[in-house]
Amino acid sequence: MYLVLVLLPLWGALSAGLGGRWLGGRGAVVVTTGCLGLSAALSLLAFYEVALAQSPCDYALLPWIQVGLLEVQWSLFFDTLTVTMLVVITSISFLVHAYSWSYMGEDPHLPRFMSYLSLFTFAMVLLVTGENLVQLFLGWEGVGLASYLLINFWFTRPSANRSSIKAMVMNRIGDVGLALGILTAYHLTGAVDYPTLVAVAPHLQEATLSWWGGEVHGLTLMALLLFLGAVGKSAQLGLHTWLPDAMEGPTPVSALIHAATMVTAGVFLLVRLSPLLEYAPSALSVITLVGACTSVFAATTATVQQDLKRVIAYSTASQLGYMVVLCGLSHYAIAMYHLVTHAYFKALLFLGAGSVIHALSDEQDMRRMGGLARLLPITYGLMLVGTLAIVGAPFLSGFYSKDLMLEVTATSHWAAAWMLYGVVFCTAYYSFRLLFLTFLAPPAMERVRCGRVHEAPLAMLWPLLLLACGSLWVGYVARDMMVGVGTPFWSHSLLTLDTPHLMEAECLSQTVRLLPLWLTLAGGCVALLVVFSARARGVRRGLYLFLNQRWFVDRVYNALVALPLVRTGLSVTLRALDRGALEHLGPTGIATTLSRVARRLRALQGGALAQYALVMILGMVWCVALMTLMPQSVLDGRLVVVSLAVLPLVLFFS
Repeated sequence: MYLVLVLLPLWGALSAGLGGRWLGGRGAVVVTTGCLGLSAALSLLAFYEVALAQSPCDYALLPWIQVGLLEVQWSLFFDTLTVTMLVVITSISFLVHAYSWSYMGEDPHLPRFMSYLSLFTFAMVLLVTGENLVQLFLGWEGVGLASYLLINFWFTRPSANRSSIKAMVMNRIGDVGLALGILTAYHLTGAVDYPTLVAVAPHLQEATLSWWGGEVHGLTLMALLLFLGAVGKSAQLGLHTWLPDAMEGPTPVSALIHAATMVTAGVFLLVRLSPLLEYAPSALSVITLVGACTSVFAATTATVQQDLKRVIAYSTASQLGYMVVLCGLSHYAIAMYHLVTHAYFKALLFLGAGSVIHALSDEQDMRRMGGLARLLPITYGLMLVGTLAIVGAPFLSGFYSKDLMLEVTATSHWAAAWMLYGVVFCTAYYSFRLLFLTFLAPPAMERVRCGRVHEAPLAMLWPLLLLACGSLWVGYVARDMMVGVGTPFWSHSLLTLDTPHLMEAECLSQTVRLLPLWLTLAGGCVALLVVFSARARGVRRGLYLFLNQRWFVDRVYNALVALPLVRTGLSVTLRALDRGALEHLGPTGIATTLSRVARRLRALQGGALAQYALVMILGMVWCVALMTLMPQSVLDGRLVVVSLAVLPLVLFFS
C-alpha cells in the first residue's frame, strides 16, 4: 500500500507525458486525476494506521549508494509527520487536478500540463517520505524542476521565461546551502539517515568545525546551512523574490505551489530536523528573526499590490513567516498545525481567484474589476470563506491556528510577537481590500466585458466547495489532536528539549487574547475606508512607492549582484575567453592564424634576390647573437637555433 501510494503520481505523470498523444486531453486528465484520487485515499488509510493507530512504518527498498563508510538506501519512512504531509499534499493535489480539467480544458497542451502537475506531486511525496537526507535532496531537486516546468508552461511568453529562470536561480542558492548542510551532517555524524542523526545529535553538543581559519559550533553551522535551503524553497526574506513572479504560470500551478508542495517543503525540513535544531540555540534565534522579518515584509508589500494573484502570493510568504517563527521558538507542532489549516484556505483563495480570472478573460488587475458579487455569487461566497479563514475570523480554521501561534509567541518572544501583531492588521487590510475591490466596489470594467462574465462551471466549483469545507472544519477537528495539551499524536516525530507549555498561553490576559480580533476588525475598517472613500486615498507617495516596489529589494539585487555579474561575464567570459583565447587558440582559431601566417609568408616568395639575401643575413645575425648570449649547457644548440630563429621571423612577417 505504501509503495503504491508513492508511485501512483509518478505513474500518472508518465502516462500523461509519454502517452498523451494517444490519450488526448480528456484521457490524460482522467488518468492523472484518478491516480491522485487513489493516492489521496491511500494517504487517509496510512494516516489512520500510522498517526491514529500509532504504527509507524519503515519500508526498505534496495541499496543505492555504497562508498566507503557511507551507505544510503532507497527507503520509505512513514511516521506521523510524513502521513500528515501526505494527506495535505495528495488531497489538495487531487482537487487541483480536478479543477484543471475545466480551467485548462481549452489548452492544446493539456496532457503536458497534467503530466507536470503529477510530476510535481510525486517529487513532493518523494521528499516527505524519504528516510535520509539524500533522498530528501532528490525530491527537493525534483520539486524545483517541476516548478520550473510549470511556471514556464506558456513558454512563448517572455515574462514566463524570465520568471521560471528567476525561480530556478534563486532556488539554486538555497539548494547549495542544503547540499553543504547534508555534507556537514555526514562529516559530523558519519550518516545521513534520520534515525542515526537523531540518535547521535545529543553527543555532538560540543563538536566544532574549522571554518575560515576559526572554530564554529558544528550543529549550529549545519542547522544554518540547512535553513538556507529552507529559505530558498519557502521564499523567506533574501531569497523570496521568485515567489510573486511565479504567478506567470497557470492558476492551478500557483495553488499547488503555495498550498501543498514547494513552499511547504522548507517548513517540513525544519520540523523534520527538529531534534538537530534543538541543540543549536543560536540557529533557532536566526530562524526566528528571519521568519518575523519575512512576515512583516510580505504583509506590508501585499497592502499595495494591484494584481489579484500577487496579493495572495505575498500572503503565502507572510503566513510562511509565521510558521518559521514558530519553528524558531521550538513550537514545531503548532507550526505544522498552521501548515495544515493554511493549505486548505490558501488553495481555496487561489482557485477562487482562478475562477474570477477565468470569468474575466484573464484579467488580473483588481482596479479593473468590481461589482462581481452579483455576477459571480458562488465564487464570491467561497472567496469570502477563504478570506475570513485567513484573517482568523472566529470558529474558522485560521482562527484556531493563528490565534494559538500569536499566544505562544507572546509568551516566548515579545519582539517577534509585536511584529506578528502588526502583520495581523496588514493581513486583514489586504485580504478585505482584495474582497472589496474584486466583488463589492463599483464596476470598473468595460460594458462589453461585463456582459461576458459568467459563473464558473460545476467542474471548477466542486473542488472549491470541498476546500471551503476544509477551511471551515479542519482547524476545529485537528486542534485537540495535533496541539492539545498532552496529546500523543506526534509521538517521536518531533523533539523539543525545553517543552513549550501551552498552559502559559492559556493564562494570558483577556486583553492580549482579544488583541488579534481587534486588529483584524481595524484592518477591515481601514480597507473599507480606503476602497470606498476618495478622501482616504491620499497616501504619501514615498511610502506607497517603497511598498509597491517591494522595499526595493529587486533594485538592490540588480545593482549589487546582477549588473556586476553581467558586466563581468561580458568583459571576461565573452570578450576575453570566448571571443579572445578560444577564438585564437581553439581549433578554428589555430586554423585561421596559420592560414594568415601562410599568406604573409607567401608574399615573401616574390623572386627578388635582394629580399632573399636580406632575410638570410638577418637570420644569420640572429643565430650568432643567440649562440653568443645563451649558455651551451642549457639546451642543445641546434634546437635553440632552429626554434628561436624561426619564431621572430614568423612574428615579424605576420
